[in-house]
Amino acid sequence: MELLLYTALFAPLVGSLFAALFGASPKTLVTGVVTSLLLGLSFIASTILLVFVISSGQFVQVEMMTWITAGDLYIPFGFIVDQISVTMMMVVTLVSTVVHVYAIGYMDHDKGFNRFFSWLSAFVFSMLVLVMSDNFAGLFIGWEGVGLCSWGLIGFWYKKESATWAANEAFIMNRIADLGMLIGIFLIYWNTGSLQYHEAFAAMPALDTSALTWIGIFLFVGAMGKSAQFPLHTWLADAMEGPTPVSALIHAATMVTAGVYLVIRSHELYALIPNVGLFIASLGAFVAIFAASMALVNRDIKRVIAYSTLSQLGYMFVAAGLGAYWVALFHLMAHAFFKALLFLGAGNVMHAMDSELDPFKMGGLGKKMKVTMIMMTLASVALAGIYPFAGFFSKDLILEAAFVEQHYIIYTVLLVTAGLTAFYSFRIIALIFHGEERYKLFGFHPHEAYKFMLVAMSPLLLLAIIAGSFKLSYFEMVTNLLPAIEYHIHHPLTYWVITIGTQLFVIASIIFAYKKYMSKSIKVPDGTSAMEKSFFYKLLINQYYIPHFYEEYLVKPYRELSSVFWKHLDQKVVDATVDGIANVIYATGENSRDMQSGNLSTMLKWMVAGLVALLSLAVVFGLATRHSDKIMLILSGLGV
Repeated sequence: MELLLYTALFAPLVGSLFAALFGASPKTLVTGVVTSLLLGLSFIASTILLVFVISSGQFVQVEMMTWITAGDLYIPFGFIVDQISVTMMMVVTLVSTVVHVYAIGYMDHDKGFNRFFSWLSAFVFSMLVLVMSDNFAGLFIGWEGVGLCSWGLIGFWYKKESATWAANEAFIMNRIADLGMLIGIFLIYWNTGSLQYHEAFAAMPALDTSALTWIGIFLFVGAMGKSAQFPLHTWLADAMEGPTPVSALIHAATMVTAGVYLVIRSHELYALIPNVGLFIASLGAFVAIFAASMALVNRDIKRVIAYSTLSQLGYMFVAAGLGAYWVALFHLMAHAFFKALLFLGAGNVMHAMDSELDPFKMGGLGKKMKVTMIMMTLASVALAGIYPFAGFFSKDLILEAAFVEQHYIIYTVLLVTAGLTAFYSFRIIALIFHGEERYKLFGFHPHEAYKFMLVAMSPLLLLAIIAGSFKLSYFEMVTNLLPAIEYHIHHPLTYWVITIGTQLFVIASIIFAYKKYMSKSIKVPDGTSAMEKSFFYKLLINQYYIPHFYEEYLVKPYRELSSVFWKHLDQKVVDATVDGIANVIYATGENSRDMQSGNLSTMLKWMVAGLVALLSLAVVFGLATRHSDKIMLILSGLGV
């Protein structure tokens, strides 16, 4: 089992290093093939480990080597495969394998083909380090690793200014949040004396509530950044500037779920501070409807899906905050499948439309892209939570958890969000694949994606349909480690009213979306319609003016303050001090260089002068030592 663990963990790293060898070379197909095969090997190893964990109920833990030993601090490079980490391993390796194979076709004509696969596999390795580490320090290494790789992948097309700007925004915003997480990790060690999960959590019940609260808050700050929770959410939509396979892997299935994973992994901590958990759930509910509202009007396919991801992350945090940790992890897994499928489908559409992202400039693509239309439609059905697709079993379970725990405001917010989700999902489907063929007005000639890309997407489609059927078996496995709480509305009438009512509400939202956006009167918005001039439309299309607020009241003042400090402090004090020291040393050297002129008579003069100086010092120190008592008496008489 240890060999399988190392295989699952290090196969992506080998692939990344292999692709890096060809990083500066023209496209080499073998880099895509080898990295995909190694990801497949990692997936197979993860699958075998999953079978072992399920069948035995045990876990696999290894200590590869000692990393840090200082006093009482001991941190090894240790890894664990248990019910939580193996779930994440399966999600990461499966989606990564699909995305790697898909990207061979998507990046076919890109000059950075080899470099792309090196970055992508490095990201997968970092994500596996994050989820497989058995201590907070190892988790933080993987945490920073995925941050670095996401920066490289979001800004992959570095000659495109918007891409580099988005990469920097994501990187900086996550660094702000990671400072909070780092403080939380310091507090864990300060209060428990260990960063190993089992040792730290075992010591936490003995700590006072205030210490636990601060630890929980600071760890969640880190989770807010990585999972793009308000107010650190703006980077996620802007990150769509990267290649679509990046969006499918990082911003749907893996990195953005790391914050949810952190809360689930720390469930023993958050169980001790339910008030912090309630805050997490409340913020998650707010983010769910907040992000869904912005997706209602957006005219960028990938940004709509990104807002959807942000909204679903809110659902996951609701479940985790309410203590339904296994429900949060189950939705994380199910969501990864149908959301990655949606992103890859959007990538097919982009390729067919010469990178066009405005669905209003499309229409009728279903005739040219039947397979992509079917896949994206079924993925949207799963996202909307229609029975019997995966989203019904995972997302509606979160609604049940909120209802059972009597958090009716949170339940209502999530229910409304479910309707909005169905509406904006099928708004995009209707605009892209149905109605009039508006793309002809813009001279586009759409075509279906390569067959092998569609075949690569098929496992995600299958899991988007059937993943919900694994709920009971998954519950039995994961509750060996997480609290085994089943969320059922016990009154049959109430259960059926809520379940059927939710389904009818979602279906009605879908019908309304089709009715509104399949009309023959649909035109490309040009800013003149009454809707576009309305207050609410402007509010939503401008993201509630939050990016504007950040730019005007945070970024610009910070830039101006930095400019002032640079001119008046950095240049006139710091630089002047450093330059002054350098000038003194330079002048001293310049003035004393004659000592080493190489002229014999000059050298002899300096030797004599040095000898006289040394003899004089010896005489002075000798006299001072011999008459020290008299000198001290004289000094005391002088009052010194």
